[in-house]
Amino acid sequence: MELFNKSGVLVSSVLLMVGALIACQAKEDAIPPSTVIEAAALQMGPTGQLAAMRRLQEWADQGSPVAQRELALRYLADPARHAEAQHLLEQAARAGDAQAAVGLLALDREANALNGPQIMGELSASRLVKSLVNEHNPAYTVR
Repeated sequence: MELFNKSGVLVSSVLLMVGALIACQAKEDAIPPSTVIEAAALQMGPTGQLAAMRRLQEWADQGSPVAQRELALRYLADPARHAEAQHLLEQAARAGDAQAAVGLLALDREANALNGPQIMGELSASRLVKSLVNEHNPAYTVR
């Protein structure tokens, strides 16, 4: 009987440790708070370090609007990635990131200054911002 109790305790301990390891791994894959993402983006600078850029991409792929915005700001430094940057800013703005919406407006104004009026993607930046404001603040309607 004593042997069964010792082995039961051993098995329970092993299962508890495995559960703790799984919980730690799951926590590592979680999206960090926005302040952590912004600090990581600031530390990597405008050109970016490969490992930090990869991590920012992972967070953006997981749906973090802050990571999408910060990644888009890094992509704007490369003219070949402007379309990708615009797409990321649109995703972040649709998710409610106000800074991404402001970035979209800046891109739209820059494009208008260079090429004349044009519609960005399926929705112009100004219409996107207006729809976001109206959606998140029904009492305050922007026309």
